[in-house]
Amino acid sequence: MDIPTVKTDRLVLRPFTDHDAEELHRILAQEGVLRYFPTPDPPPLDRVQKLVAKQLEHWEEHGFGWWAVELKSDDGIIGWNGLQYLTETEEVEIAYLLAKTHWGKGLATEGAREGLKYGFEILGLERIIGLVHPENIASQRVLEKLGLTFNNEAEYFGMSVYRYVIDAPLYSSQ
Repeated sequence: MDIPTVKTDRLVLRPFTDHDAEELHRILAQEGVLRYFPTPDPPPLDRVQKLVAKQLEHWEEHGFGWWAVELKSDDGIIGWNGLQYLTETEEVEIAYLLAKTHWGKGLATEGAREGLKYGFEILGLERIIGLVHPENIASQRVLEKLGLTFNNEAEYFGMSVYRYVIDAPLYSSQ
């Protein structure tokens, strides 16, 4: 599958390459980046390499996945953004992660907006969810800015999360 590259005002969302694993490994090792993840300890490089390969497979299997995120003004990735199929619940999740130096600048919202657009306008999805740790106020704000609304507290990935949702009709009315 040809994975599309999407550009926003400040970002380039592009397919991952094998060369991205080392930079992503450095991002995941930054203090606090994985604080609200089920496993907050940074993974070893070989696991990050597998993650990158799995994302390329995910695109092949589902027609969507995570993009590597770059700033238009700079080479090198600053994180990921995109859609993930959750096999356990048969839902599609919008997900994002950025290097710490890029927090608080609206970049997660800017990139995730393109993920929603791709999901609803290109793929014709009926619903997209967002999952966030109850203490991760910044990610909750991103989901709310995108138009997702709090639905319930649930358990995903072995941890308690807040589950947000947006359906196609609500997305279309924004």
